[in-house]
Amino acid sequence: MERAALVTGGSSGIGLASARALKAQGINVSIVDINDSGQALADAEGMHFVQADLSERDACKQAVDSTVEAFGRLDILVNNAGFQHINPIADFPEDTWDKLIAVMLTAPFLLSKYAWNHLIQSGQGRIINIGSAHSLTASPYKAAYVTAKHGLIGFTRVAALEGGEHGLTCNTICPAYVRTPLVDKQIADQARTRGISENEVEQQVFLENVAIKRLLEPEDVGNYVAFLSSPEAWSITGSFQTMDLGWTAR
Repeated sequence: MERAALVTGGSSGIGLASARALKAQGINVSIVDINDSGQALADAEGMHFVQADLSERDACKQAVDSTVEAFGRLDILVNNAGFQHINPIADFPEDTWDKLIAVMLTAPFLLSKYAWNHLIQSGQGRIINIGSAHSLTASPYKAAYVTAKHGLIGFTRVAALEGGEHGLTCNTICPAYVRTPLVDKQIADQARTRGISENEVEQQVFLENVAIKRLLEPEDVGNYVAFLSSPEAWSITGSFQTMDLGWTAR
């Protein structure tokens, strides 16, 4: 029977690239997104779609249950959904903090909890968390984002230890900036604010701390998700896999 995967935030960017890479490996894919526009995309891609606000606990269970109902099993969980908010700590909106932590840290825990028995039954279950270079380092004005991404590393290690005897692996991928719609918007906004070109923003701001001066593409991360989901990656667990262009080598 074909394996099945659940990818959160699967309607664009890294999530969509990951879903497509898994589908190309013959894996049945369920994508989860907060917007119902994902339904048309899923239909076109031959994927299952679940509309869910992952800041709500019941929605996390719904995402797992709907995927298992559609495919009869669940072998791979990709925790990708998230967003950023930039503000000084003293002015950081408390409700935004709560929402971001719920989506980016609590939801990966809950989804893993609800998926756990299915992943164990698989015999080669995979939990893949999409972290960031900010899982390993920090930048100002990103308190909630950096906190959530750091937290994923701790959760990854615990899940790896608990799942190991069942063949379940758990890893976090930590990329540098990826050319997603969110990053493209940030580049355009900063170009207007600074009065410089978008290429200058890329080189002087987004690529300032990296050794390889090139933004990652969503497919770069998606292909790595597919590898970590494969039987060949059975021994890789409890790790953070850096794709940070040398950012954290300093």
